[in-house]
Amino acid sequence: MTPPTPLREEALRLLRLARRDRDTFELLLPLPKASLAAIGFHAQQAVEKALKAVAVLSGVAISRTHDLAALGQAMVDRGRELPLSVDQLRSLNPFAVQFRYDDELVPDTTREALDSMVSAVLDWAGDVISRA
Repeated sequence: MTPPTPLREEALRLLRLARRDRDTFELLLPLPKASLAAIGFHAQQAVEKALKAVAVLSGVAISRTHDLAALGQAMVDRGRELPLSVDQLRSLNPFAVQFRYDDELVPDTTREALDSMVSAVLDWAGDVISRA
């Protein structure tokens, strides 16, 4: 058996963190008093870390960014197929900062759409990493 590589270990660490954010997202999702901004923050964080986990394995340089569209585009440019379009990833970007600090903005999405995106990306990342 081949020992795990440092890149695979980092990908697994990021996937664990993504799953932790997904767990928090899933706890908040059914709560009527939980704001869409708070729910969306954990959705965005789960997707970000899952994308970064796959990026590490794909040789894509990752930085301390919350720009999911840029991260997704970098992977597409490297030939990696994504479970969501770059535009769908972009729709999560405001949850990283903007919606957390501005109570006047209304996210243009639903809980169901967030749930679908989180599931698609985390399932995909888990599959990619398990095959690596």
